[in-house]
Amino acid sequence: MHEESLGNVIRDYLTGEEIAETSYEEFRQALARMLVEEKGYPKDRLASRSGVCFPVDGSEYTRMIDLYATDAAGNPLLFVIFCSGEPGSYMREALAAARVFQNGQGGVPLVLVTDTHDAVLLEAATGRELGRGMRGIPSWEQAQALHAPIPVLSEEALNRERRILFAYSEFLADGCCQGACRPKARG
Repeated sequence: MHEESLGNVIRDYLTGEEIAETSYEEFRQALARMLVEEKGYPKDRLASRSGVCFPVDGSEYTRMIDLYATDAAGNPLLFVIFCSGEPGSYMREALAAARVFQNGQGGVPLVLVTDTHDAVLLEAATGRELGRGMRGIPSWEQAQALHAPIPVLSEEALNRERRILFAYSEFLADGCCQGACRPKARG
């Protein structure tokens, strides 16, 4: 996904801070608003534009995640990834990001891939589809009940997931502005 600045400033729904308007910020803001107002997620459990950093061949790379939810105890719960194409095309990349998060030491249990018209909810540990369509987006309570822990990955499995994420992030997305739009990682 390639974002470009639109040269304007808007108010972030989650933080109230002024942020740069980008070609995809409108969608990120709409997703945050929907999660809070329709699905019951507390604002303080959501963050936007979080990064997943991962090493490949001695270099660090970052995949930006549009929204990141934590459970009531502050543990990773859900990644929301906005895609500019059919959500099914981005499922494997999203699973790799969830599994690589926190260097493979538990990851993020649920992943939602959406273009804001369609959505796919996945269990990160197995890749199993848990829901499809906008009605498949879990409420705050449902997400906490659905999530299954991700086993700690072996170094070999972690490296495979990093390579998959690297391929999507750097080759298929043409480096996403060569990293200019991706912030430093949280985990």
